[in-house]
Amino acid sequence: MWTCPECNRNFATTNQSHICTSVTLDDLFMGRSEELILAFDKLLVSVIDWEPCSVGTSTKSVVFTKRKAWLIVKPMSKELDVKFYHPEVIQSPLIKKITSYPNKHAHHCRVSDESQVTIELINLLRKGWEAYD
Repeated sequence: MWTCPECNRNFATTNQSHICTSVTLDDLFMGRSEELILAFDKLLVSVIDWEPCSVGTSTKSVVFTKRKAWLIVKPMSKELDVKFYHPEVIQSPLIKKITSYPNKHAHHCRVSDESQVTIELINLLRKGWEAYD
């Protein structure tokens, strides 16, 4: 794992190409509802102890990294777009959209308040985390 000395984000590849940013979590959630912030906090607390796991920000999202980015949370105006990767397509009523790439699939879930950060959602995210050992 390589950490960029400029932005402190973690990457699987040394000197991986990226855009350094100084965006903070506070910046990403500025102007968002308390419900959305509480939903993100609950999600963060649910996955942060999975080791290894590092959390960083990009220009519009929060990026959770193991060896590679496995979870990306994008705060939108009324929802969080919670996107996790897995090598196989996973079926669940919580998944709103699947985008396929070579060797992986991005599974998008939407969360608007902390009550939607359920055990079922966390179990889906765990599948994504476990897939990239």
